Amino acid sequence: MTTNQQNQSILLAGASGVLGGHLTRALTEAGHKVTGLGRGAANGVRADLMDRDALLRAVDGRHFDTVIHAATALRKPPMRHRDMYATDALRIAGTTHLIEAARATGARRFVVESMVFGYGYGDFGDHVVTEDDTFGPRGTTPQLERHLEGMRVKEQLTFEATDLEGIALRFGLFYGPGGTDALLPMLRKRQMPLPDDQGRVLPWVELTDAARATAAAVERGRPGRAYNVVDRTPLGFRAHVVCVAEEFGVPKPMTVPHWMTRPMPYAHTMMSSSMRVSAARAEQELGWTPRYASAREGLAALAARR
Repeated sequence: MTTNQQNQSILLAGASGVLGGHLTRALTEAGHKVTGLGRGAANGVRADLMDRDALLRAVDGRHFDTVIHAATALRKPPMRHRDMYATDALRIAGTTHLIEAARATGARRFVVESMVFGYGYGDFGDHVVTEDDTFGPRGTTPQLERHLEGMRVKEQLTFEATDLEGIALRFGLFYGPGGTDALLPMLRKRQMPLPDDQGRVLPWVELTDAARATAAAVERGRPGRAYNVVDRTPLGFRAHVVCVAEEFGVPKPMTVPHWMTRPMPYAHTMMSSSMRVSAARAEQELGWTPRYASAREGLAALAARR
């Protein structure tokens, strides 16, 4: 049965993160009561997702209608593969523990943050990726398999969890309030050289748009479904950063040969990828449309608010 309930009690893992802050605001504005879950003192439920016993003790006696997994170990954009390893672990062990906690609280719905790179890293050409494409193919290197396994297993655990309505939101690359800000000091100091996109594009989504999609999934998402959450205008990584520079009046990134990014292997892999993704299912089933159809529109609006 599809949940369509207002005024839900929601436990949000990752509430203190950039996305978590936007989720808290969007869900609260939609009439829900949000309780943060995390290690920091600002959280209503203080626990580490990687500590199963402590997590179950922390939620003992609590009740929630929906649990959202938006926890990440990232504090800055990942450059090397090892920068992703703690988040990879959160996707597997952390999800396992949070599902147990969700059951213990009597929750009915379990919504997880996923991402479009779960379809694989690489050049998809002109093919438009939909939710019917294979998610979580085996990685072409041990490092990529570690990341893909995390995304694959996180969704498998979500969809196979008994007594829970599992939903996965496969987000594009985030930008917007609290996300784009980290780029500005590097651009001002000319510390962000980037290779030319050479026709490669990536899917993006503005953070407040991502939060609105999550609120829609909480209320109207179909159990067992994955939803791509991206805007309508794929854009190369360098092109995106150039837009940031133009809108905020800071120096554009210096152009370097692509091989010069190899000392940052995760970033190199990401910037070597090209992917066009459709969010038609989210638009049709969730009633969600991106407020910003392109990153240029979203960045212009962000700069105008400064």
